[in-house]
Amino acid sequence: MTPITEVEGRRLALSNLEKVLYPATGTTKGEVLHYYALTATPLLAHLRNRPLSFLRYPDGPDGQLFFTKNPPPGTPSWVRVAEVPRSSRETGEQVVVDDLPSLMWAANLVVEFHTPQWQVDEPARADRMVLDLDPGPPATVVECCSVAVWLRERLAADGLEAYAKTSGSKGLHLLVPLEPTPSADVSAYARTLAVEAEAELAGLVVHRMTRALRPGKVFVDHSQNAAAKTTATPYTLRARSEPTVSAPVTWEEVEACGSPADLVFRHGDIEGRLGRYGDLLAPLFDPARAGSLP
Repeated sequence: MTPITEVEGRRLALSNLEKVLYPATGTTKGEVLHYYALTATPLLAHLRNRPLSFLRYPDGPDGQLFFTKNPPPGTPSWVRVAEVPRSSRETGEQVVVDDLPSLMWAANLVVEFHTPQWQVDEPARADRMVLDLDPGPPATVVECCSVAVWLRERLAADGLEAYAKTSGSKGLHLLVPLEPTPSADVSAYARTLAVEAEAELAGLVVHRMTRALRPGKVFVDHSQNAAAKTTATPYTLRARSEPTVSAPVTWEEVEACGSPADLVFRHGDIEGRLGRYGDLLAPLFDPARAGSLP
C-alpha cells in the first residue's frame, strides 16, 4: 500500500520508500525524500519562479533516464504550471516548484532538478550567468579549480562576483548574479570569457565542445546561458553511481583542492554544511550584488 502523507495541507502519495536507488551506497528512495525535505529551504530558493526540467531516474541511475520539460502525467492541480517560450514561435507548459508540497511531489518522482538562468515572468532575461567547467580525463576537478580561480579574478575585473558549486558529477559551476540581461547578451559575454581563458591558460582550457580537443583540458561551457538551456540546480542530487549533490563550496575549498575527493559531497554531507555555512549561494538573491555586463 502506498503511504499517504500530508505536507502543508496537501496530501501526497509517497511510493516505494524502501527501494534502493543507489546500489553503491544502499541509499533508498525514502532517504532521497528525507534529503530533499532537509534541504528544502535553500533548494526552494533556487527553484522558485523558474521553469523546471526533470531528469527522472525511477529505478536508480543505472535504469532508464527520462529528461523532460513537460509536466509529468498526473501532475496535481495544486502544482504550479506556467506557460513559457520554447522557441521564437512556440510556447509550452512547465512545472514551477515554489513550495514544499510541490518539492516533495517532484522528489517522489525521483528527479534531478534543472533550471534556466531566468525566471518565468522574465523569459530569456537572465538574472545569473553560469560557467560550467567540465574536465576531460585525465583532467579532474583539481584542474577545474585552477581555471575557476582565474575566471573569478577575470570576472572581478569587470565588476562581477562569482560563486562556486560542484556539478555533482566531475566538474565545477561558477554562478554570477546579474541585473536582468537578455540571455543572448549573457551568452555572448560568457563565450568571450571562455575564449579569453583558452588564450591565457594555454594547454589547460578549451572553449569548444569538440571531444577530440578535450582530453586533459577543462572545457569552459558557456552554452548553458542560452535561454533554452538549463543547469543542475544547487542542492540537487545527481543520477550518478553514488548520491552526490551539486553542492555550493567556498573559495577557500576551491583554492585548496588537491584531489578530486576533496570536492565530492554526498547527500549525507549537506545538512552539516548548511549548519556551518548556511547557503553559500544566498548572495545570488541580493540585488546589491547583481552586476551588469561590461
